Amino acid sequence: MDLCPRRAAIRWFTEAGGAVLLLARPQRGASADASEGLPRHHPPDGYAGFNELFAGGRIVEAGCWAHVRRKFFDVHAATGSPIAKEALDRIGQLYAVEKIINRLPPERRRQRRQLQSKPIAEALAAWAEQTLRQLSRKSELAQAFRYMRARWTALVRCFDDGRLALDNNPAERALRCVAIGRKNYLFAGSDAGGRRAAALYSLIESAKLNALNPQHYLADVLARIADHPARRIAELLPWNWQPLEATRAAA
Repeated sequence: MDLCPRRAAIRWFTEAGGAVLLLARPQRGASADASEGLPRHHPPDGYAGFNELFAGGRIVEAGCWAHVRRKFFDVHAATGSPIAKEALDRIGQLYAVEKIINRLPPERRRQRRQLQSKPIAEALAAWAEQTLRQLSRKSELAQAFRYMRARWTALVRCFDDGRLALDNNPAERALRCVAIGRKNYLFAGSDAGGRRAAALYSLIESAKLNALNPQHYLADVLARIADHPARRIAELLPWNWQPLEATRAAA
């Protein structure tokens, strides 16, 4: 099994804290069991190998606004197009709303998105349709608009579900550890080795998400886990973990 970063990375927040789950698969494309362990909504990165995941309907695609924004950013960086700049500004309004509501409970996020984000997106769609008619079909700017239009249903799904993020940037950041690691060890050795690596990556990234030093966290957990009661294993999860000294003081 190769350690290519085309692996599923899922990030979510619980009431207690944040968690990252990485899943290892024996190949980059979607296989028969590729949807195992994935949530109902999955924000892909545009890689065609994920398309099969959505064919059966169990997994629903949640679009990534960051990938759309990147298309217009590249056009604007290359040409200085004022139309691309307007598209960036309109998408930026969506992110401005997210900056305010980011840590609200899911239902509150959904309500705010319905009131603020959805009208912005609808105005963007209407403007995009009108603008696209005026562009050369072969231009990169027209391709950026078509990229957005083709994924529109998935892109607006987050406005009706406060659990969803606008993009999959957090998951991609969580995969950086895999991209860095593969420079030193290209292969995991076996499918089982890949699953073990994914479990360790999940713990490390979850520790980071909860503002823990991964080395200190893992060293403490490994030193304690043999004598720790199995029924209280949740106490050692990153969002619940307390250093041994603090645990003894509390006792």
